Amino acid sequence: MATEIERKFLVVSDSWRAHSCRQIVIQQGYLCRGATTVRVRRADDEAWLTIKGPTTGISRSEFEYRIPLADAEQLLKEQCQGPLIDKTRHWVLFDGHRWEVDEFRGANAGLVLAELELTSENARFSKPEWLGREVSADPRYSNSALSLNPLLEQ
Repeated sequence: MATEIERKFLVVSDSWRAHSCRQIVIQQGYLCRGATTVRVRRADDEAWLTIKGPTTGISRSEFEYRIPLADAEQLLKEQCQGPLIDKTRHWVLFDGHRWEVDEFRGANAGLVLAELELTSENARFSKPEWLGREVSADPRYSNSALSLNPLLEQ
């Protein structure tokens, strides 16, 4: 089984930009929300269908499958529930880890979150100076929740 172990933080400054090595534009929507979510994501010219199970601590099962871009576009337009998430994802290298820094657009414009995927819940990592409060356990900061209830904390 595939498992996602992820820590999520608010971003409090732009100093991460000096370490950004790549970025992509993401649009995503949800076919199913709840303890299990089913997401459609388009990132530049690629697309995926992702199924995420219930969260326990900072871990949950995650299954991701590449789908044709045309299918993703149709699903995003016709089948996804509620508003879509639009964001730019930046990959930021810091102290041997690759952080994903998401700058949200649309209803969540101004919100910037940083995520770090880990190999275990107890994995150690250095916290960059641009990290703010941890929101890993706060369900309001899940992308699924943000699409329905925009939340800005600057």
